[in-house]
Amino acid sequence: MHKRNKLFVSINLINRIFLLLLVSFDAYGSEQEGHNHKHEELELSDESNSFYYTCSMHPEINLDGPGKCPICNMNLTKIEIEKEDEKTIDKQSGDKVKKQLSPGDAIARVKLRKAHLSHFKPEFFKVTSMLMNKKIRLLGSAVQMEDRDRNISARISGRVEKVYVKSTGFLMKTGDPVVDLYSPALITTGEEYVLARKSFEKSGNKDFKNLMNQSIARLTSWGIRKSQVQLWFRQGKVPEKITIYSGATGIVRKLNAVVGRYFKEGQNFLELSDLSQLWVEMDVYEHDAALVSLGQEVELEFTALPGHVVKSVVDFIDPVLDESSRTLKIRVTIVNPDGRIKPGMVADATLSVHWSKESLIVPRSAVIDTGKRKVIWMKVSERQYQAKLVKTGFEAEGFIQIIAGLEENDQVVMEGNFLLDAQAQLFGGYETLPKANNDHSIH
Repeated sequence: MHKRNKLFVSINLINRIFLLLLVSFDAYGSEQEGHNHKHEELELSDESNSFYYTCSMHPEINLDGPGKCPICNMNLTKIEIEKEDEKTIDKQSGDKVKKQLSPGDAIARVKLRKAHLSHFKPEFFKVTSMLMNKKIRLLGSAVQMEDRDRNISARISGRVEKVYVKSTGFLMKTGDPVVDLYSPALITTGEEYVLARKSFEKSGNKDFKNLMNQSIARLTSWGIRKSQVQLWFRQGKVPEKITIYSGATGIVRKLNAVVGRYFKEGQNFLELSDLSQLWVEMDVYEHDAALVSLGQEVELEFTALPGHVVKSVVDFIDPVLDESSRTLKIRVTIVNPDGRIKPGMVADATLSVHWSKESLIVPRSAVIDTGKRKVIWMKVSERQYQAKLVKTGFEAEGFIQIIAGLEENDQVVMEGNFLLDAQAQLFGGYETLPKANNDHSIH
């Protein structure tokens, strides 16, 4: 009995000791948990100063914790900002607007995470100066020259015995026969020439030579060719029907010659549109209009004559811009001796423009045109990139003229700048900038 009581007391003591240890452990655990919770709250409190939450569609939203966008109900995105950047932002946010944006001002700064650097492989271009050249592609159309109308008229009275032109629209070339004419005065003068020349060759008398020269001068003024006169002399007679040849090239616009009709001196056998020379008119778009000047070289290749290149120079620039098409008409003159090029034919034209002075240039891909401004990105450090406003000029052969905002030897981003621009726009890099300093860091 005594042994049982002693065993019961021992078991009771052991249970009390176990309960005491359990309570102590729970107390220690609660204290440690409270300590960890406080430490966690402290860490969160520290982190609350190093990030914020914004909306990808509405970067003006800036909240301390996660949630939904109050505008579009999209999930907010966490944006981390280093303390040194916060100080810079806070300092710049207090700056007052002292001036408007001008070329050369920084308008955004993007700072990439270290994880981004392995994927972001930008290419750079050193701003340089060079003489720019540009080829402007135009569409030209051949038109008849307004001052090139020609008439083939009777230089001496006579009756038409034969007409070589069948209808209007016929292409008449220089040297082509027009009509056979019966003219007593023409025949008489021809016979005088034949007799005077034979007499001069026999006697050598100067009077016959003078008569021969007078006869040949009258025949020439009436449109008779020297080859015809030589033939008359060899044959010893003048034909009754004398052929009149064309002295111009062109399209027969009006046919007046009819067999049996009598023409007085000065009346027109034919009326021609002379096509030995043509105008080619081209329309230059407004943004290239200031580049065009007289004397610039133009190469033409007509669709109907592949491989046949015609070269000319600009000889006319319309002083007034066409308001409906917003184009400026220019013109060149081309030679068309064989009549192969016809009015209305279309040509691919290339206008060569050469600058006389060197200009600062960057690749076209380096400039981001937002419509309101032109932006380039420059490398500030290994992780930081800065956007600057620039003022641009003309574009030529993949390069853009820089008028203001950059200096020679500046390093600009030519590949990868759209990623930087998207990052800045996505997280409000442009919108949150103060206008005076225009500097912001984004991660």
